[in-house]
Amino acid sequence: MSTRPQLPGDPSDLHLRISYDDDLWDTPQADTLERWNVAVLHRRRVHDGVQGAAATSSCATGECSSCTVEDATVGSMTFYRVHLDRGRNAYWAMEEESEELYETGQVLLDPETGSFTSEVSELLEYVGSGLLVMDRVTLDPAWRGHGLAAVLGSEVIHRLMPGCRAVACAPGVTDLSSQRLTDLAEWDRVNAKIAQGWESLGFRLYRDNIYLLSPASQDLEEQRGALRGRLTELGASWRTGTS
Repeated sequence: MSTRPQLPGDPSDLHLRISYDDDLWDTPQADTLERWNVAVLHRRRVHDGVQGAAATSSCATGECSSCTVEDATVGSMTFYRVHLDRGRNAYWAMEEESEELYETGQVLLDPETGSFTSEVSELLEYVGSGLLVMDRVTLDPAWRGHGLAAVLGSEVIHRLMPGCRAVACAPGVTDLSSQRLTDLAEWDRVNAKIAQGWESLGFRLYRDNIYLLSPASQDLEEQRGALRGRLTELGASWRTGTS
């Protein structure tokens, strides 16, 4: 017997709001690091202030005067565009920004020059001079477990990667509130599943849990198409109530 997927809404109605706040600081640090914030939004219909399929089931038409459309935040992402050719030494700029960024910088950058190490440079085609770091990706619990993070992350990467020579991430659990992750085996299983999701985009382990993706990879566009297809399938499944 088919059952409705556990997603709380139609994933086809998910969309992204990508923003960068420029504080107009005339500093080398500001020229080197750009923090991009991404809101994951779900567009939904609300009938007389009540949301959900039951609330809108009595609507006579799709233009019901008692219905409004609103965007609910169901997740967020943080990306950094790191400019290795302007401002201050990127290695030390990342060290000052956060521990997570510093761990990435330690693996990929030369502390003396702030550029990619010679070993990393040999792995990457020259399609730009910057580094795009996927710092954090979070979805509300009800939206997890369907591969949506990879789908949405792929779209953000494609918009922010122009001018970058590499995209980097360090897959792992960022929401530490789940009590079930107190078991080490379960922790390892969840982390491995997260890593597999980013590997589906073309990320490959480089060193010390730092994964790299080349914007020049021929697989990247193909994976984007496959992930968009996955989103379409999830939406159709949700609307028909099949698993």
